[in-house]
Amino acid sequence: MSNDAGGYGPPPGYGTPAYGAPPAYGPSGYGPPPGYYGPPPGYAPPPPGYPGHPPPGYQPGFGGFTPPPLKPGIIPLRPLTLSDVFNGAFAYVRANPKATLGLTAIVVVVAQLISLLLQVGPIAAVSSVDYAEQSRDMEIAAVLGLALSTTLGALTTVLSAIVLSGLLTVVIGRAVFGADISIGDAWRRVRGRLLALFGIVGIEVLGATLIIGLVIGIIAMVAYIIGGVAAVVLGIPLGLAAIAALFYLGTILLFAPTLAVLERLPVMASIRRSIALVKKDFWRVLGIWLLGQLVAAIIAGAVSIPFSIGGQLFLGTDPSASGTVLALVLLSIGSAIGQIVTAPFTAGVVVLLYADRRIRAEAFDLVLQTGFGIPPYAPSDSTDHLWLTSQTPQR
Repeated sequence: MSNDAGGYGPPPGYGTPAYGAPPAYGPSGYGPPPGYYGPPPGYAPPPPGYPGHPPPGYQPGFGGFTPPPLKPGIIPLRPLTLSDVFNGAFAYVRANPKATLGLTAIVVVVAQLISLLLQVGPIAAVSSVDYAEQSRDMEIAAVLGLALSTTLGALTTVLSAIVLSGLLTVVIGRAVFGADISIGDAWRRVRGRLLALFGIVGIEVLGATLIIGLVIGIIAMVAYIIGGVAAVVLGIPLGLAAIAALFYLGTILLFAPTLAVLERLPVMASIRRSIALVKKDFWRVLGIWLLGQLVAAIIAGAVSIPFSIGGQLFLGTDPSASGTVLALVLLSIGSAIGQIVTAPFTAGVVVLLYADRRIRAEAFDLVLQTGFGIPPYAPSDSTDHLWLTSQTPQR
């Protein structure tokens, strides 16, 4: 703009502008009315799905969206809570009932039939003994036969439980990634690990036997040298200490069978690694494991009550061999149903606790997430190698 002198610049008298508050925009009186401090009474935010409403996962002030954890299968791939462990232990049964309940039913029913047959013969032999006419040797033979058959039946039950836990461990390992597995595939994957499983359980039984034998030996020695009163006084704290030692042994070796199956480790390596995983979070592992056992015991007791009552009634009212056998049949049916219902749950709790310990101690969730993007047409065993120890990043 030119001035009167014919130059360019501000007109005469133009001074330096004073910068202050910016001018008010809008018409006079624009803005909220006096006393306005928020929405009127009764105002409610729009419901989810309303246009303009932030979608789930949006957190203002924290960078916007926080994506939920990956969950390709029965658990989210992050450190697990108690509800995650229990929900996952039930979820894999619902996701693949044939390989869980069906597999459990086959193993448990076969084991119960073998155990029942081993006991029926000796019971009939003992009941037929005429103690007034038969020799002392025949009486002893009948009683020893009953004791031996009972022992063999218990051994059959233990061996079937070991095999079943290995089979269910494979099923759970696949269910973490949302993959199914057939009974045949589970058996083919486990049969090469049976010796390791038997070895681990044998070491556990040996350790428990040594603890119990040591306590009984000390109490017996005190009773022989000092007397019965001293044995009782010493036996109470020793018994409590033995119970605590058994719980400790069972807890630190809890993951050893799972390690032998999923990580395919030998016996001693499985035991050492189980101790290393448990010892840094011992009380949490023990608490969740005991809670899972309590839940399983309540469920098993509830479903087997009718058969237990019936068996006890037959034993009380009919002392003959046929009544005893019928009572054993009813008790075996109740025990089988209880195991079929609860064995998949207890196995799921142990395996998912193991996965949680690896996630917390080794950032194992980052390894598991690499199996999330495997295409649907990939082989069902394409994620099995992720459980191996060599896949875990070292910290």
